[in-house]
Amino acid sequence: MRNLRIVFMGTPDFAVATLGSLIMNGFNVVGVVTAPDKPSGRGRKIGKSAVKEFAEFSSLPILQPNNLKDEGFISELKKLKAELFIVVAFRMLPEVVWKMPSIGTINLHASLLPDYRGAAPINHAIINGETVTGVTTFFIDEKIDTGNILLQEEVRIFPDENAGDLHDRLMKQGARLIIKTLAEVADGKIKSTSQLSLLKNEKNLKAAPKIHPDYCIINWNNDPHQINNFIRGLAPHPGARSFFKNDSITHSFKIFESLPEFEKHSLKSGSILSDGKHFIRVACKGGFLSITSLQLEGKKCMNTIEFLRGFKISDYYLQTNLPV
Repeated sequence: MRNLRIVFMGTPDFAVATLGSLIMNGFNVVGVVTAPDKPSGRGRKIGKSAVKEFAEFSSLPILQPNNLKDEGFISELKKLKAELFIVVAFRMLPEVVWKMPSIGTINLHASLLPDYRGAAPINHAIINGETVTGVTTFFIDEKIDTGNILLQEEVRIFPDENAGDLHDRLMKQGARLIIKTLAEVADGKIKSTSQLSLLKNEKNLKAAPKIHPDYCIINWNNDPHQINNFIRGLAPHPGARSFFKNDSITHSFKIFESLPEFEKHSLKSGSILSDGKHFIRVACKGGFLSITSLQLEGKKCMNTIEFLRGFKISDYYLQTNLPV
């Protein structure tokens, strides 16, 4: 098992845990494929992916193709003579790549497939109010996250955790599941399961598309529980947004922590209640959302008391429609 020639493909921190687990468990990682270096931050300095930094530290061969169909990249990849590719948080692979290794290409996905296929399964599971999610290993095929399932493990979603918290737990659980999957693949014990056999109704599948900026704007016409889940599901990044507005200025801000409060009222959704010192409550359908942590654009994140020391909230109202 440990002698299998493995090429690992991944880019962000989520993938590093699995690569590290492979190395620590003595697997024969013969190469790493990750994203090209690119400018990042305010200084636009050229930055390396988290996977590249780890691969360099571990003295592993690294490939960084701009185009996964490039003949030069394909040639270099073939020279590694891998029997298995392992993919974690990487780009969609062309058929010429995922079909290359003799055993196949295994992907780790942060959901219980077939639900939450797509780029943001962790965020969408929390936003939708799920109490259970998990990790899945599967063989890649020609579509996104549709290949035959190898192993799955459930993970509970705690009521107060956000997407960042869940990300870190799934990252560790996923790394363990990859090791377990490899052991069973190498021993010939594992059986793959078609996702089609698990589908009761494909129309009811829950999706996890990439999150775009406009999606992050809070709808104050939802109920407190829905809005709180939305905030949790987008925290700490990219963050759920709203807008303080008066006749002359609009301030974009993000909410990172909140408490739902269910209470009958006759206020318009988006109405602000505050004593100007200790609390901010926003009216919504069937109750209020109490904001406990927020950040004005360009400023640091603060708790509500700190925020109100420097912001006269009585001068503003919430803009509840999408800004033009």
